[in-house]
Amino acid sequence: ERLSKDSGIGLDSAYDNIVKKLVVKQNARGVIVFGSDQEVAMLMKAVKRNNATGLFTWIGSDGWSARSLVFAGNELQVEGTLSVQPSASPVPGFDDYFLSLTPKTNWRNPWFIEYWEHYFKCKWPDSTVTPYNLNYESLCTGDERMSYENGYEPEGQLQFVSDAVLAFAYALRDMHNKLCPNGYRGVCPQMRDSDGSVLLNYLREVSFQGLDHNKSSSLDNHEFHFTDPDGDGPARYRIIHYKQLSEGQFDWIKVGEYKDGNLELNLSEVQFHLSDPIIPTSVCSQPCERGQVKAYLEGEKCCFHCLNCTRYQVLISETQCIDCPDGYLPDADKMNCEPIPEEYMRPDSIWSISALLFSWTGIFITLFVIFVFIKYNDTPVVRASGRELCFVLLAGILMCYGMTFILVQKPSDFLCGAQKAGIGFCFAVVYSAILTKTNRISRIFKAGKQSARRPSFISPKSQLLICGGLSIIQIFIVVVWLAFSPPKAIHFYPTREDNHLVCEASINAGYFVAFLYPIFLIVVCTVYAVLTRKIPEAFNESKYIGFTMYTTCIIWLAFVPIYFTSSQSNHIALNLTTMSVSISLSATVTLLCLFTPKVYIIILHPEKNVRQSMMPQNKYGTVRNNTQMTATATLATTSSIRVESATQSDEYEMSEKLNTRCTTSCGNGSATKVSVGTQTNCNGNGCLGSTNIELVINSWDKDIQL
Repeated sequence: ERLSKDSGIGLDSAYDNIVKKLVVKQNARGVIVFGSDQEVAMLMKAVKRNNATGLFTWIGSDGWSARSLVFAGNELQVEGTLSVQPSASPVPGFDDYFLSLTPKTNWRNPWFIEYWEHYFKCKWPDSTVTPYNLNYESLCTGDERMSYENGYEPEGQLQFVSDAVLAFAYALRDMHNKLCPNGYRGVCPQMRDSDGSVLLNYLREVSFQGLDHNKSSSLDNHEFHFTDPDGDGPARYRIIHYKQLSEGQFDWIKVGEYKDGNLELNLSEVQFHLSDPIIPTSVCSQPCERGQVKAYLEGEKCCFHCLNCTRYQVLISETQCIDCPDGYLPDADKMNCEPIPEEYMRPDSIWSISALLFSWTGIFITLFVIFVFIKYNDTPVVRASGRELCFVLLAGILMCYGMTFILVQKPSDFLCGAQKAGIGFCFAVVYSAILTKTNRISRIFKAGKQSARRPSFISPKSQLLICGGLSIIQIFIVVVWLAFSPPKAIHFYPTREDNHLVCEASINAGYFVAFLYPIFLIVVCTVYAVLTRKIPEAFNESKYIGFTMYTTCIIWLAFVPIYFTSSQSNHIALNLTTMSVSISLSATVTLLCLFTPKVYIIILHPEKNVRQSMMPQNKYGTVRNNTQMTATATLATTSSIRVESATQSDEYEMSEKLNTRCTTSCGNGSATKVSVGTQTNCNGNGCLGSTNIELVINSWDKDIQL
C-alpha cells in the first residue's frame, strides 16, 4: 500500500483503510514500511485506533527507524520492529561544536533559528511566523543551551555528510594536482575549462580515511572509497531492534550488522513481544506440500494457492508440472520420473508353470506314442496308419508343445522371431499331414468308385512330398512376413502404471498373419472330414480325423476372441497362457483322437494287431482280393466286405441292400470287382459290363497304404 502524504481531512481514514487491509491478510504479519517519520507515526496511530496492536511485526527503513516522532506515544505499536541503518560512527568533536552554537553565533545558517524555536518551544524575536512557532508564547533569549540533559540527540548519519564533503575535497585536490602547474594556488584555468564529467572521474578514484578514524570505531578505521560502478560506497548496515526491556521500558538496541557481504545477527537479543517471545510467522501463503505447484494470485507477488500435480506429473519448477513419459511414474517427492519395472511372462510364475506342466505332459505322451510306433513299426496297425505321415504328424505335435517353452521366456528380438516363425509352422506341419491323409483317403475311394485305375500320388514318398510342399508354403509366408515386419521386443503400456515387455506382434494382431495359413488348412481338413464321413468302417480313421477337426475348430473359435481381447489388456500372463494352452490343446486333441485307438490295440489288444483280424468275416466267409471269387447274397441282406492288400489292412464299411442275386466272375487280372444290381461278365483278364452302383478296390502296388 502507498502511504498518504497529503494533509487535511480524511488523512486518518486513509491510514485506517491501510490497516484494515493488512488485518484481512491473516497469514501476512510482517510488514515492510518505507516512509518518513511523520508518515509512519500516523500509521502507528491508525494501528492503535483499529485495535491492531501486536498483530504486526514491522520491518523499517533508515528513514524512520529510531526516530522519536514515530515511537513516542506509540511504543506498544512499534514494539518488536526490526530496522536497518547505515553503519556510521560519531564524528569526533562535532557534538561539542554543535552544542556550542546559538542563533547569535550561527547566523550563517538561515534555518538554525527555526530549529532553535522548535528545540526550546519559544519564538525568536522578529522571526517569521510559521505554523510551528505560532502557538509559542515565550520568547527565546539566546541564552538557552542545548545539552544531552534537555533532549539533545546526536544525528547518527553525520559520518556520511563528512565523507561526502571529504570525497569532493580529495577529488578537487587530485584534479588540481593533475591539471594545474606545480605550486599553483587556487583554481587554475585548466580546472575552469573542465566540466563535471572530469570531476566525476576523480571522484570515482578517491580513497581516504574518514573523520571517524579512531581506535574505538565500530568500523575499525574504515577507508572510504567508491566500489560500485554506480558510485555507491561500501554497503555497511546496522540491524537495530525496538525492544521492551522491561514492563513499560523500551529502547532501540543493536542486534546485528551487515558488512562486506556478510550478515551477523544475534537472534537471542530479538524479542518481538515481551508477553510472547516466540518468533512470529509471516507468510501470505503457507508453503506448498510435496507434489504441489504454486498458482500465484493476480496482482500478488508473494501470495499463491497450492495446487496438486496430477497423479502422473512431476514438478519442474515451483509453478509448473509436466507429465511423466510412458513407462515412468513420479517418485514420492514428485520431483523426478522413475522407470516402471518391466513386466513380462516369467517361467517361474503360476501361469507359466501351469502351461509348462501341460506341455511336458503332452511331450511325454507324444514320445511314448513315438516309442510304441517305432517298436511296433512292422505291425499291421502301424503300417495301415501310414507310418511316414504319422511320424511327421507326431513331429508337428512335439513342436506345438515346444512352443510353450518359447512363449514363457523373457521377450527378445530373437525369441519374438522364433514365436513368429514357430507358432504358424508347427500348426502347418500338423494340419498339412492331416490334410494329406484325408485327401489321400478321399481320392482313393473316389477313384475306386469310378474305375480300376490306381490314383496318382498315393505312395508314401508322394505323400511326404505333398506334406512337405504344404508346409513350405508356411515357411514362405513367414520369411516374407519377417522381411516386411522384423520381430521386435517392445514396451507396451496398457495403462499409465504398467510397463509390459512384449513382442510387437502380440499386441497389434500380427500373429494373425501366422495363423492365416493354418486356419486355411483346418478349414480344408474339416471339409474333407465331412466328405469322407461315410467311408466304410474298415477305414474309420476318417471318423477320428473328422472328430479331431470338429474339436479343433471349437478350440480355435474360443481362442481367437480370448487372445485378441487379452492382448490389449494389462494381463500379459493371461494373454500368453491363452496362446500356449490353445496350441497345446490343439496338439492334444490331435494326439488323442488319431493315436489313442491305435495305441490301444497295439498295447491292450495285440491279438487284433494281425492280418487275419483285418479280414472281413460274415456268414459267407472271407473275401480276398487276390483270388477269383463269387459272392451270393439274398434280397435285402446287408453285406459287410473287408478287403486286404498285399501289404496292409484297412477297414472299410459298405452297407448296401442287395436287390438281386449277383454273380461276379473275374479273369486272371489283378482286379476284384463287386457289382450290385446288374449282371457282369468276364472277358479275358478284365471285367466288362455296366453297373448301377459299383465299387472297385484295387490291390495296387505293395507300397500303397490307406
